[in-house]
Amino acid sequence: MKRAYAVLLLLVAGAWAAGAQGLTLPNRPASLKFAAIGDNGTGELPEYDVGRQMVAFHERFAFEMVIMLGDNLYGRQEPQDFVTKFEEPYRPLLEAGVRFYAALGNHDNASQQRYPRFNMGGVRYYTYAKRNVRFFVLDSDLLDAPQRAWIDRVLQQSSDDWKICYFHHPLYSDGKMHGSQVDLRVVLEPLFVKYGVNVVFSGHDHVYERLKPQKGITYFVSGAGGQLRRGDVKRSEMTAAQFDQDCSFVLAEVFGDDLFFQAVSRTGATVDSGTVHRQPRS
Repeated sequence: MKRAYAVLLLLVAGAWAAGAQGLTLPNRPASLKFAAIGDNGTGELPEYDVGRQMVAFHERFAFEMVIMLGDNLYGRQEPQDFVTKFEEPYRPLLEAGVRFYAALGNHDNASQQRYPRFNMGGVRYYTYAKRNVRFFVLDSDLLDAPQRAWIDRVLQQSSDDWKICYFHHPLYSDGKMHGSQVDLRVVLEPLFVKYGVNVVFSGHDHVYERLKPQKGITYFVSGAGGQLRRGDVKRSEMTAAQFDQDCSFVLAEVFGDDLFFQAVSRTGATVDSGTVHRQPRS
């Protein structure tokens, strides 16, 4: 009986490792490598499965950070919930020194700002730079006047090659449950265009989608890190790629003027991949 169980464990481990063999990214030594997950914090099997797949890919593609697109914890958010809904699913990554940088979603408690492993520094919105990339993390659940003034200021001040914004509610989405957050788009898109934002990641719709560039900006929806709305995407003229059949996450690599991406399902299948080329802004 023990031998049969051991064989089963080896088969399962082999299946996860096999999934990571499908890496499509260049995996250059000097590039910035990161992953993106959204709507993950359920503490249930799909989240743990995605976490195991991220670990398997990390063995070959050593991403140094993970951006979290909101709804980091669902339901109760007591200290033990941070363990079962975050620390345990991603423990091998945390032990390997991978840093997680969280944005708040509509299901998130404000206490998450003070949780050290979310690296928010006690604030709702913040910015940080990695190599030639500056990330801007917004709180799209409360886009008040102080935050709007902050966004305008920090985007204007940034001279980084790449400007990547991420937050919970998508400005563009073909998800039937939520879809595009037009009121946020009216406020944010003019600033993104004015100051040369290149890429935007969001969650909220529990699917994966990549939109065709809108006013020169590439938008990703990656809200299936722990929950799925199967069949939720209603394709439109702005759909570049979508996957709504299983949970998923995104891997990304920035090198020079290119951002390479690979969307991966819970089983390790590649569901989308490609390159965003940074266009010079006038």
